[in-house]
Amino acid sequence: MRFQFKYEYSFSKFFRIPLFGASLYNFTEEDLLKKDVIHPEDVLQLPKATEGYICKPEANVYQIDFTRFKIRDMETNTVLFEIAKAAADNFEKEEDSASNSTNAGRFVRYQFTPQFLKLRVIGATVEFTVGAMPVDNFRMIERHFFRDQILKSFDFEFGFCIPHSRNTCEHIYEFPALSPALVEDMINTPFETKSDSFYFVNNRLIMHNKADYAYNGSTDHHRLTEAV
Repeated sequence: MRFQFKYEYSFSKFFRIPLFGASLYNFTEEDLLKKDVIHPEDVLQLPKATEGYICKPEANVYQIDFTRFKIRDMETNTVLFEIAKAAADNFEKEEDSASNSTNAGRFVRYQFTPQFLKLRVIGATVEFTVGAMPVDNFRMIERHFFRDQILKSFDFEFGFCIPHSRNTCEHIYEFPALSPALVEDMINTPFETKSDSFYFVNNRLIMHNKADYAYNGSTDHHRLTEAV
């Protein structure tokens, strides 16, 4: 069974803390690791990208499995990046460290060209399946950092997903303009741009994925260079 959703968000609507100003943070990664239940408001107070994972794979009792991901430039409708689960699995089999890791599939490394940082509006399509349990109030909070500086924070509601369903959702949102100096730093220091993706069901953290990014690609193709 397949369901499709389409959400449109602006960056300003979901950005919850100052972009470059001082902010008060009440939780560290170590604090959250001590909590039995982690809520959305907890991760929104993290001052930087996490070093590790604050949620075990076993917490995904809903058997949510992401099977396809696509990024497109909304202004030109150009597909910038697309990967399906079968391709990702084949890649992981080539990585010795990935096949035996309990965190396999939770980390992705992206290689983009400098042009990616000039995009203003993109669409991100994700396809995912759900296991035998209904998923209520499915929500994702994704936070992007350059070094220890927050770049953007997005908050998306997936809503309710019925058991044994395959769902497709596209989020459309705007990126903020970055200063030339910041863009240059991000290009010259690959993989110091990082993100945490936190997934919640009924306001309880059930999944945590991580990624890092390089923007110094020399070809016209954006690609995934590592999945572990």
